[in-house]
Amino acid sequence: MRIGERGQVTIPQELRERYGLLPNTEIQFVPDETGLRLVVSPTSRAAEIDALYGRKRFDRGTDELMALLRE
Repeated sequence: MRIGERGQVTIPQELRERYGLLPNTEIQFVPDETGLRLVVSPTSRAAEIDALYGRKRFDRGTDELMALLRE
């Protein structure tokens, strides 16, 4: 892998798919004792959605909620 003239690096498709790095995913380079780590930014939109997924429980069923939204 090589850094381009404008400082860009291409992450191989296999790694993007394996780690869920979708287009527009916010990332950060974090320095550590061995070099740099690429991590998904805590403020990433994908990270926000993942943080919420499966957490909210409703007392009503889907059909009832959809009926309320249509009113």
